[in-house]
Amino acid sequence: MGEGGRKVKYRVENIVAYANLDADIDLFNLALNMDNVEYEPEQFPGAIVRISDPPSTLLIFKNGKVICTGTRTEEGVRKALKRAVEEIREAVPELKLPDPDKISFQIENIVASASLENVKDIDLYMLAEMMDNVEYEPEQFPGAIIRMNEGNPTILLFKNGKLICAGAKSEKEIEEAIKKLEKMLEEVEGKQ
Repeated sequence: MGEGGRKVKYRVENIVAYANLDADIDLFNLALNMDNVEYEPEQFPGAIVRISDPPSTLLIFKNGKVICTGTRTEEGVRKALKRAVEEIREAVPELKLPDPDKISFQIENIVASASLENVKDIDLYMLAEMMDNVEYEPEQFPGAIIRMNEGNPTILLFKNGKLICAGAKSEKEIEEAIKKLEKMLEEVEGKQ
């Protein structure tokens, strides 16, 4: 909840998570036995596994490390990893993999979008001029890049008040970054 009980509104667009299956995986054998796998080692060292439910893509490496992307919730990550392990077990039964219900993962990045309420026309030039952590070069990119000091999130802010928040490792970080941005905008508006 925001100040005064106001909740920050945003939408998670993508979660990138990391897991380890603690197994050596023969990616060539995996690709031969699974339909939803792409493996071209001359282009990319991992196998690309596409899961339809929940819609997600998993990059699986020989050492058992996995990167899961495309889900919008932690539960989606959990389901995608479980589904992938079940499919791998079915395709390559001799492979010793962990219990699909007990695979732990770590969120590396959450990307979210939002639209600031009651904001119509932000002067991004002024914002970049007054704040040290703001870059704005409209010839290269139409939004201002705002690097938050605490934590990882970076916000891409557009003059119409729409934004993308990337680099957060939790939804709490997203909320805090957006609240901090709103406070920054109030300060800049107060100095005009």
